[in-house]
Amino acid sequence: MAQSPQGQEQGQKMSRHHQPGFMTGISLLLPITLTSMAIVLLTPVIPELMRAFSSVPHHEYWVPMILTMPSLCVALLCPVAGMLGDYFGRRRLLLVSFVLYAIVGIAPVFLHDMRAIILSRVGVGVAEALIYVLSTTMIGDYYAGAARDRWLAGQTAFASVSALVFFNIGGVLGEFGWRTPFWAYASALAMWALVWRFTWEPAEGHAEDEAEAAPHHLSWAGFPWGKMALIVAITVYGSVFFYTVQIQAPMGLAALGLASPARRGLLTSIASIGVPLGTLVYSRVATRARVGVLLLVEFAFLALGFLLMSRTGTVPGFLVGCFINQLGAGLLLPTLLVWSMSILSFEVRGRGTGFWQSAFALGQFLSPIFVTFVGGWTGGLLGAFGVLSAAALGGVIVAAVAGRVGRVRHG
Repeated sequence: MAQSPQGQEQGQKMSRHHQPGFMTGISLLLPITLTSMAIVLLTPVIPELMRAFSSVPHHEYWVPMILTMPSLCVALLCPVAGMLGDYFGRRRLLLVSFVLYAIVGIAPVFLHDMRAIILSRVGVGVAEALIYVLSTTMIGDYYAGAARDRWLAGQTAFASVSALVFFNIGGVLGEFGWRTPFWAYASALAMWALVWRFTWEPAEGHAEDEAEAAPHHLSWAGFPWGKMALIVAITVYGSVFFYTVQIQAPMGLAALGLASPARRGLLTSIASIGVPLGTLVYSRVATRARVGVLLLVEFAFLALGFLLMSRTGTVPGFLVGCFINQLGAGLLLPTLLVWSMSILSFEVRGRGTGFWQSAFALGQFLSPIFVTFVGGWTGGLLGAFGVLSAAALGGVIVAAVAGRVGRVRHG
């Protein structure tokens, strides 16, 4: 029987809404770069910021907060962002978040008071938490199976590569003054356009319009508290290792006698290519593998990398260790993210994703504190890498516990 024009129109609408394409994935991958931008973009202009606000009492403490405040907000607010997404709907809140990010991100161009600038950075952190959680959750909503794993792994690669890109962009823009890099936050509006064009409000099942798609889920019934607590604990543990090379490698190279800051930065960037390479390997070979096996391999890479960084005593050997470590880090992050996504139903996916991302941000915050403490105990950074190698071997125990969970559910 021939379909009526109205039926054909509904069929086309359903097809459009429930067959995410390549641009849908890209539009949800790009927002992860905004989390890198919040910190890395401004790193090259910190000396200029220090000079500009040298008359402010305790400016040596306040100026670094311009960089770190968004990360602190992400660590604290990701679970709240997930709850808001589950209740109000993910797409509409994500679109609002892009606009907020652009407005408060650009604000320091026009602000002169340190307190006002830091307040604007709190706004960036709020928007960043929403963008981070909602874009990741929507990938889990739209995709299933191996496709979901590939797109989630792609987030790690995008975040790592974008950090290297934004560091250079920030340096170039910083040549025109410390305010100029803040204009780059306007790029969030381009991402708003992509999400508006290529996504729709996710819904469980096949809602025919966005009015039906609004979730309004606040019940915690069915939330996998036990498994989520295990994943969150492993994520905090793993993310401490994940960020160590990116933060500490230049100082490790300096301890080995490499005097040039530019060369140290370049070599660290080259070694950090291991992260996107690791995510690429994950997306090709790790689907449907047992979580315990993956974690065992990944923590072994981390431990071996730290051991080489601690023991070789040469710059080439140190860089090989960095690369091996970052390869393991690039495998670890998508393993944990895909694992967490696989146990979350649609109704609680935003909240679960928020808990996971908050745990990852907490590990980022704890990483330099832990390394500094261990370095003071061992008498230097290279000795600290040796302790980190032993600590990463604890991942064998983690893998044994995780192995009891079985395979990741692809669905």
